[in-house]
Amino acid sequence: MNTEQRPLLMAVAAAALFSMVGLGWLARNLLMPPSNAGSRPSLLELLEEVRQAPSSPEVAAPARRTPPRPPAARNWSTPLRASCPSVPAELRDRLEARLADLDRVATRLRIDPSNYGERYRRDAYGNPVDPTPRVIVLHETVYGLSSAINTFVTPHPRDDDQVSYHTLIGQKGEVVRALDPSQRAFGAGNSAFNGRWVVTNPRVGGSINNFALHLSLETPLDGEDEEQGHSGYTSAQYDAMAVVLADWMRRYSIPVDHITTHRHVDLAAARADPRSFDWSQLQQRLLALGFSRC
Repeated sequence: MNTEQRPLLMAVAAAALFSMVGLGWLARNLLMPPSNAGSRPSLLELLEEVRQAPSSPEVAAPARRTPPRPPAARNWSTPLRASCPSVPAELRDRLEARLADLDRVATRLRIDPSNYGERYRRDAYGNPVDPTPRVIVLHETVYGLSSAINTFVTPHPRDDDQVSYHTLIGQKGEVVRALDPSQRAFGAGNSAFNGRWVVTNPRVGGSINNFALHLSLETPLDGEDEEQGHSGYTSAQYDAMAVVLADWMRRYSIPVDHITTHRHVDLAAARADPRSFDWSQLQQRLLALGFSRC
């Protein structure tokens, strides 16, 4: 035998010895059950365990599908039914002409995508929600119209800085369409209206934004502060606002008593807008356009 054949013969011998030991173990454990068979499993038992399907893992608790309810709050009682003012024919004619001309005279603005979103059809828990606008919220800009526009067109990566309204009304009656009503404006944070909100981000809480339209009036110069009031809004602003509201109310069948304020819907009680608002001015104009019930 040469030195090259010796390792091969040793490997063959080792394999044969291993096979004999394995056969002996099988004979002892399968054909002749040991006296302590109850204390350790046989090879067949081990194989049987392998063939069985593994036990199912513990089923996790189902995801929460019931959204939290908004905190108890008083329902909105609209001031628009408090009186029934007379309507001059000149006012009716002026407003109806302006409503018919609204699409032509309104300015359209392209705001940054970080400042608005799409209306959700499901909430954060997977429940279907209706994104159709059902409430109109009135705001004020606090600073000038150009300042609000600049804010909307500026990117804001941080959630806390993102803000937008669907329409802005300047002091001269300018109508600036900042966002199409089909999209979700970031006009109110944690908010509710008549016990309703939609939770689209559990970290933020519920909001009315998914079913709200937001309109903001340009604040007069003497209102660029945190005082409780200012000199108020112009007649041209009330005209333009009434026309925009009438357009929305017709398109979405929004009732008069679903026109509310940022002050009312804000759950943090940190908002006061629109300050110095004259509901009688809006009442008269909506009545002229056929939208106020006395």
